[in-house]
Amino acid sequence: MKDKIRIFLDTDLLEKYLLGATTIEESNQVERYIAMHPEVRKTYDELQENLEAYAKLHAIKAPDYLKNTIQARIKNERKSRSKFFKYAIAASITAFILAGSSYFLYNQNQNLQQENTIVTNKIKDLEQDMKVQLEDLRNQYIVLNNPNTKKYSVMGNKKAKELKAVAYINPVKKLSYINVRNLPQLPENQCFQMWAEVNGKMVNLGVIKQFDDKEKLFALPYDKDAVGYITIEPQGGNSTPTVQNIVANIKY
Repeated sequence: MKDKIRIFLDTDLLEKYLLGATTIEESNQVERYIAMHPEVRKTYDELQENLEAYAKLHAIKAPDYLKNTIQARIKNERKSRSKFFKYAIAASITAFILAGSSYFLYNQNQNLQQENTIVTNKIKDLEQDMKVQLEDLRNQYIVLNNPNTKKYSVMGNKKAKELKAVAYINPVKKLSYINVRNLPQLPENQCFQMWAEVNGKMVNLGVIKQFDDKEKLFALPYDKDAVGYITIEPQGGNSTPTVQNIVANIKY
């Protein structure tokens, strides 16, 4: 029985259940284990508390401009909808007098539908972005709290002696992240850029900014033979890494 509980706790079902990402069958299994086994209940409570604290610490705020845009669209939609109903009432009373008003109302309705589509698409895009960010947050939480995660210190070479980073690799969950904790100052026309070599292909992971949050984690593509690099590139980043400007290697 103890082995059965240990095997269950080694899965990520509890984390997925907390984030609402389990199937009906998985949810039933989790709820059954929580109800029957105090060890599982205790782990579940601890995960819930830790996840709430971690989510508050790394809460992702929706961009103000997008929120304002959506609110403005909704406000305009309500105004347009109100106009539509007023015109509809007027048209029913004066249908025989103003026959041409039906065409006007049709255009109003079409405009309203277009605005509604724009607002709906914006909301869907925002929901998708938040879903991706929530999934990334879940993976970060797993990497930082899973006992199978291995931690590696990354130091810069002679070209960037002050560079310090920590890589977190979990071969069981197949997740990799790196936290760049310190970067040396570069001239304004240069920047640091991160790369990963996976299956012989170089993947651009983006520019590392001097003012990035020191607690920020960068996701690395997981592969047992993957190698990560940090290079110095022209300001704005490069499409391919400058090999002679490699300042750190991340082997995982």
